[in-house]
Amino acid sequence: MFTSGHITNTKTGIPMVMLMRPHHWVKNAFLFLPLFFSGEVFNITKLLDTCWGFFAFGFVASSIYILNDYMDLEADRKHPAKCNRPLAAGTVSKPAAILLFIGCLAAGTIIALLVKPKFAFVLGLYFLMNLAYSLGLKNISILDVLILSIGFVLRVKAGGVICVIPISQWLMIMIFLLAFFMAIAKRRDDTLLKMDSGVDMRKSIKGYNLEFLNVTLGLVAAVMIVAYLLYTISPDTMHRWQTYRLYYTTIFVIAGLLRYLQITLIENNTGSPTRLLYKDTFLQITLACWIVSFYTIIYLPDFSLFK
Repeated sequence: MFTSGHITNTKTGIPMVMLMRPHHWVKNAFLFLPLFFSGEVFNITKLLDTCWGFFAFGFVASSIYILNDYMDLEADRKHPAKCNRPLAAGTVSKPAAILLFIGCLAAGTIIALLVKPKFAFVLGLYFLMNLAYSLGLKNISILDVLILSIGFVLRVKAGGVICVIPISQWLMIMIFLLAFFMAIAKRRDDTLLKMDSGVDMRKSIKGYNLEFLNVTLGLVAAVMIVAYLLYTISPDTMHRWQTYRLYYTTIFVIAGLLRYLQITLIENNTGSPTRLLYKDTFLQITLACWIVSFYTIIYLPDFSLFK
């Protein structure tokens, strides 16, 4: 057993894993979108390469999470939920966190270089952008959520680089808007915490209030729906997939966005988008229905329902 300044739990394995936030690795599933939208999801070589890219991104993202927790140690101790994070709770020491940071960054970099140097370059951009975020840009309102959103766009770009698949501008726009939407919802949750406790959970919160965030959420949701509809009925999309039916899937996009707005504006419960995806049955069913419907239209064009 160690005292202050050292690991306080002899079973250090679990806290060390928690510090890496592996449950957030689900965000790296965005790397598979280019493969899915290109119709090559069953290309085993590209699928395996993307899987390796998934792990590379996971390790590098974990290094950023560790750095963030290290930098925000004191602020996290004041947060009702973040105070339970390993560094804030004292179950992992600062020296151990630094070693884990180096290990995750090294593992992610090595895997990325083995997958493809150009992929390693995109991953490097992601790391440098988030490093700047951790070192101060996260304290600038609006810029903080823009950086978080660009991180998801880079994930999609990385997936395209791995598989040598050109990325549609529509896909990039929609991913950015979706990530921006979720980031704004999370800032709304932080604003509510500030109103309840009187404490700024993060410096950028000073630039937000509920009215601004509510208007922004509605605006982004509306733009996202229009952008998705335009994508599904664009001549290029219909020509590429030889179908006009992709607009059928819009119903699931609308349902998912409305459910997220319901959770945000009525239940006031959007602290972690990842946790919501794991726990909310409605969102899970909506996402599954969207995937199945899109898959059926693209990969099974001769399905009898469409004759």
